[in-house]
Amino acid sequence: QVQLVESGGGSVQAGGSLRLSCAASGRSISTSFMAWFRQCPGKEREFVAAIGWTGLYTNYLDSVKGRFTISRDNAKGTVYLQMNNLKNEDTAVYLCAAMMGILSDVRRAGDYDYWGQGTRVTVSS
Repeated sequence: QVQLVESGGGSVQAGGSLRLSCAASGRSISTSFMAWFRQCPGKEREFVAAIGWTGLYTNYLDSVKGRFTISRDNAKGTVYLQMNNLKNEDTAVYLCAAMMGILSDVRRAGDYDYWGQGTRVTVSS
């Protein structure tokens, strides 16, 4: 079992920055793929970023590439999402996810085994 708890969300002005954290406990995540998704009310959950076992592999949604950076610290059991130059359309609840087995598509929410409850990000202008 893996428990994931997100933190770091809040309200910021457009162009500002936030750093989200996802703290994992229970089973080690050192060999897992980790990802961030986001969801708005009434909309489908959207892939944001993923990171592989060692952090060498990363994958990003095109609209956040160059602005967001995903990273991980396996010794601390923590995954991060640094978000810069935030835009109004980035407003959402951001969720951390872990995939402990074999996946076919890092962008598919259904392939992930564990989820946090989310942290809300609101961007205003």
